[in-house]
Amino acid sequence: MNKRFTTILRGLSTNWVGSLGVALTTTAFVLFLFIEVLRLLGIVTSSYIGLVSYLALPALFVLGLILIPVGWGILRRATGKTTQELLDERFDPSELETGALGSRIVRMIFLLTLVNILFLGAGTARMLHFMETPKFCGTACHGVMEPEWTTYQASPHAHVRCVDCHVGEGAGALIDSKINGLKQMISATFDLYERPIPTPVHQLRPARETCEHCHWPDKFYGDRLLESVRYGFDEASTPLYTTLSLKVGSGKGDRRGEIHWHVAESNAVRYASVNDEREEILWVESRQADGTWKRFERRGRTAGAHDKVRTMDCVDCHNRATHVYEDPERAVDERMAAGEIPTDIPYIKARALAALTGNYADETAAMRGIEATLSGWYRAEYPRRTAEFAAGLDRAVASLRAAWKRNVHPHMNVTWGAYPSHLGHDDGGGCFRCHNPDLVSPTGESIPDDCTLCHSILAEESPHPFQFLLPVAEKGDPDAGRHRYLQEEFLNTLAP
Repeated sequence: MNKRFTTILRGLSTNWVGSLGVALTTTAFVLFLFIEVLRLLGIVTSSYIGLVSYLALPALFVLGLILIPVGWGILRRATGKTTQELLDERFDPSELETGALGSRIVRMIFLLTLVNILFLGAGTARMLHFMETPKFCGTACHGVMEPEWTTYQASPHAHVRCVDCHVGEGAGALIDSKINGLKQMISATFDLYERPIPTPVHQLRPARETCEHCHWPDKFYGDRLLESVRYGFDEASTPLYTTLSLKVGSGKGDRRGEIHWHVAESNAVRYASVNDEREEILWVESRQADGTWKRFERRGRTAGAHDKVRTMDCVDCHNRATHVYEDPERAVDERMAAGEIPTDIPYIKARALAALTGNYADETAAMRGIEATLSGWYRAEYPRRTAEFAAGLDRAVASLRAAWKRNVHPHMNVTWGAYPSHLGHDDGGGCFRCHNPDLVSPTGESIPDDCTLCHSILAEESPHPFQFLLPVAEKGDPDAGRHRYLQEEFLNTLAP
């Protein structure tokens, strides 16, 4: 068998073209098997090796198969001989004798063809599987996708595959994703991509085909108690607590202000935005009980026939459900609340925020600058307490460095605020894109935008985390009424 195989290879190596084809095909096949064994044993895990194994090697294998008949054709033209004459010259007569199942050469070529088909089939299957892994998406083009890969690993969806949200199900979605992926590979190869990478709002599949496979609308219910803490910029970094009762709901009840009313199947909200970016809303309308639509248009702007209409779904608010980039002040507050940044160091909130948001050219400069800015300030302002603060400042520096590396990526122009979240209403975004007085109906009515529409405020900027649960103030206290109201609101959230 080995002798026949060697004879076949020699016979197919007609000239330098055919020899190159044989070399490429054989080498690609052997290397593919070798790398697969190493991957199965867990010795090789790099996505770059995967690119070589599942993309480059099958491509070289096919190229080699193409070069072999090309070399044979060149030989025929150069010698002027027929195929049979060349076969007689290059193979032993015993190999060409025809039996019940054809000649030995024919049987060997059939066997090699079968091996080729199996190899290409297995390679293609493994390639498709590999290209659907999060590690491929995040690290194959490391410099380009580093911001997304970093935030993905720290997200609530870290165990969900990228393709489950970015591709969806069905042959059409798969084909679209591969075409889009090819464009992305070309852009990455020739440095044609934007920095930062635009949010792919137009390529995402509808939420009903992705998000709602896990987050069932029928299971949205009740309220959610949300507490946040913001630390002051004073010497004590005084904590101030805000407690909200979010009216999550399912959108099926009659209660005013349920958040998921917007995406309930029985309702429908559609809108158009400037350049279809979903940030500056031109008009919005909701379907009424009688099937008609009630429209609110931006003042001074007439709707045009060219407006791209979008029906609202989950990602219109949860636009950063996975790739969550933090606000710098909130990042400091959360790390202080978690104990990563000690709260007993004077002015730590102000100084930590200053260190985190410094103007650093690259990661190396940031890692040095955060330590120099934070520790240097305390050495200058509190020289006698340097040793006392040392351990706490070391913890703070480590936490701030991690926060910077998660959120800032200078080589991709990803800085603080590059990817705003619509989940909330900071700086007039989020909810206030639609809930604002500039969008009005033909009768002059605007969409409600009061604070208690979607949540009850149980405590706001309070020095006590559960101020609303303390005993009601003494008679004559001007805040007693509000205090009692907050308690009642909280108890209402606990009611079935």
